[in-house]
Amino acid sequence: MAANTSACPAFMKATSNGVFQGDNPIDFALPLAILQIVIVIILTRLLAYLLRPLRQPRVVAEVIGGIMLGPSLLGRSKAFLDAVFPKNSLTVLETLANLGLLFFLFLAGLEIDTKSLRNTGKKALGIALAGISLPFALGIGSSFILRATISKGVDSVAFLIFMGVALSITAFPVLARILAELKLLTTEIGRLAMSAAAVNDVAAWILLALAIALSGSDTSALVSLWVFLAGCGFVVAAICIIPPVFRWIARRCHEGEPIEETYICATLAVVLVCGFITDAIGIHSMFGAFVVGVLIPKEGPFAGALIEKVEDLVSGLFLPLYFVASGLKTNVATIQGAQSWGLLVLVTFTACFGKIVGTLGVSLAFKIPMREAVALGFLMNTKGLVELIVLNIGKDRKVLNDQTFAIMVLMALFTTFMTTPIVMAVYKPARRAKKEREYKHRTVERDNNTNTQLRILTCFHGAGSIPSMINLLEASRGIEKGEGLCVYALHLRELSERSSAILMVHKVRKNGMPFWNRRGNNNADQVVVAFQAFQQLSRVNVRPMTAISSMSDIHEDICTTAARKRASIVILPFHKHQQVDGTLETTRGDYRWVNRRVLVEAPCSVGIFVDRGLGGSSQVSAQDVSYSVVVLFFGGRDDREALAYGLRMAEHPGISLTVLRFVTSPERVGEITRVDVDNENGKIVKSDEEVMSEIRKKSSVDESVKLVEKRVENAAVDVRSAIEEMRRSNLFLVGRMPGGEIALAIRENSECAELGPVGSLLISTESPTRASVLVIQQYNGAGTAPDLASAGSELDTD
Repeated sequence: MAANTSACPAFMKATSNGVFQGDNPIDFALPLAILQIVIVIILTRLLAYLLRPLRQPRVVAEVIGGIMLGPSLLGRSKAFLDAVFPKNSLTVLETLANLGLLFFLFLAGLEIDTKSLRNTGKKALGIALAGISLPFALGIGSSFILRATISKGVDSVAFLIFMGVALSITAFPVLARILAELKLLTTEIGRLAMSAAAVNDVAAWILLALAIALSGSDTSALVSLWVFLAGCGFVVAAICIIPPVFRWIARRCHEGEPIEETYICATLAVVLVCGFITDAIGIHSMFGAFVVGVLIPKEGPFAGALIEKVEDLVSGLFLPLYFVASGLKTNVATIQGAQSWGLLVLVTFTACFGKIVGTLGVSLAFKIPMREAVALGFLMNTKGLVELIVLNIGKDRKVLNDQTFAIMVLMALFTTFMTTPIVMAVYKPARRAKKEREYKHRTVERDNNTNTQLRILTCFHGAGSIPSMINLLEASRGIEKGEGLCVYALHLRELSERSSAILMVHKVRKNGMPFWNRRGNNNADQVVVAFQAFQQLSRVNVRPMTAISSMSDIHEDICTTAARKRASIVILPFHKHQQVDGTLETTRGDYRWVNRRVLVEAPCSVGIFVDRGLGGSSQVSAQDVSYSVVVLFFGGRDDREALAYGLRMAEHPGISLTVLRFVTSPERVGEITRVDVDNENGKIVKSDEEVMSEIRKKSSVDESVKLVEKRVENAAVDVRSAIEEMRRSNLFLVGRMPGGEIALAIRENSECAELGPVGSLLISTESPTRASVLVIQQYNGAGTAPDLASAGSELDTD
């Protein structure tokens, strides 16, 4: 009896009195939990950063971090384990981890849209069923081998079901991030993989509930039957109660208004209560939380508000603790000898073979090309958090011993890690680069027929910039002649590691466009509604699209989309937004980096739009448009592109265009050194003169176009004075890198390289105008913006 008493961990108080009173903080529960959380976050984030070049999802880093902290590596040091993860702290650690898991599974349930599951196509359903059934059967087969070798004496029925579930799982959230990293999220293969994984997820939870019901310590089959029936009763009761209650709550939550704290707290309380009920039944508390998440209606702003309130704390702080709790149970050292390593190879091969072959067979039956079918098989083989949940429950229920648990964890880690590199090697979408490079109109300035269709790819980050952007597009449509204007509105959505990123996946169709709400839902996406209204009122062909990518490579989506849609110009929002007092403030500094990369790599002309309230805060109808637009012309290809865009705007009946040309004063010609800005200065000057000649002719017959020539003696003073004369204009169009001696003289004052010297001057605090500015760079083939090619590391944080 004395031996048993000494084996019990010492009682640990919650808080210490401090080091000055002789207490060691890590001997107390709260300070030790804080230390554990900090170590876990630092280690997993560092590993995630190191694995980023390999395009691995963060779950891989978290699993590896958990294993490193456990007895497999750092935990081999008894001093480290006793100091940081002593046995008497594991109860607190696992309680926090399971609480985080409870709410994470609630968020995972919120990600699953039951309506989209009901509408799953035959292909996705067939792939999902094949991806479950064959691995499940092979898992049962491998369980007999394991029971005969390293898992003797375990409950046979529970063990074979746990093995079947563990091998048949596909990690839905992890798969979404891998598809986004590989730019496959909006492709046919990505759509099939996501739909099949969603079905697979739901089936896996049902099988897991069955496995848990059968894994109780009581050997009586009647007890397992009661657990299973009670679980079914809970699900039926939840289906009857939860949706009506939360529909009533959703009707009282309106778009754009804050959600009442009472509703949020009540929802979290319901999650905890349902978790308690399912735990009391004997299934697991996370199952109740998952059911609540699935049953909450996804319409309206309420579901999104729930995710925003919960996900950062859960996913960033508490969930990594679950991987550590799992890693502390994983001892790779238990895999010893040829037999154990042979079983690891067998289990890994069985898991891969079942998923890949099952998916491949059904895919080929549906006449999916071989290359895509193989890639789909590897994608469906992705494991993740759900796999670890299954394994940890099996370990806690004594269904999996230490050696089997370690083998299964390494199998899950290996299959997830290999997904990205193998899919990149097997499936490279047909390169259309050569075809895309051959399209004709890459600029607004055209030498031949100006009646050809102008294709604009406009990008935006959120709904706040939509009115001004639409007003700019309305002014750009010209008159209804020729093929008119075609607008591709690309909504840039950052795919972070937050679970709510998966909600964006539900809004993306096969062609990358968000769902158009054709049923008149009051809670429809206001972005889509705005562009719908613009299309109907202005009769402009508008095609909304969505780009979902990490911030580090979202510029690739912009450039690829511009090439695929044969855009003549890409219009990007400036990374600063105007405040109430008129000053510009940075909202997201990383968007500046995106703009710079697009300027370097774009396959067409690029415009950066500095919005200062063009047209006010609402969309202006076509008949109410009345803008004064000014083109500041110094010379060079970028200025000619800005002028071409301005002439297009001048065709609109509500636009008056002033071309303000700066020319060198005759007295100053000998004092200013001429510089070949584009190495073909004579050709450019001739081209500029030809353009000016055409403008003079046009201004003589068209009242909406006016040419003003400004003689310049002192560049800094005279240019600012000319801008002040035009300060009441609504919009300035300027070239990013204007040519000529006058522009060269003011380049020294350029504070924002992506806007160039004139753009920087117009948005500076000393600028005499508060008008909106569109800075344009003309496409000129290779090396579009050499001055920005290496600017990524030089960005400031202003």
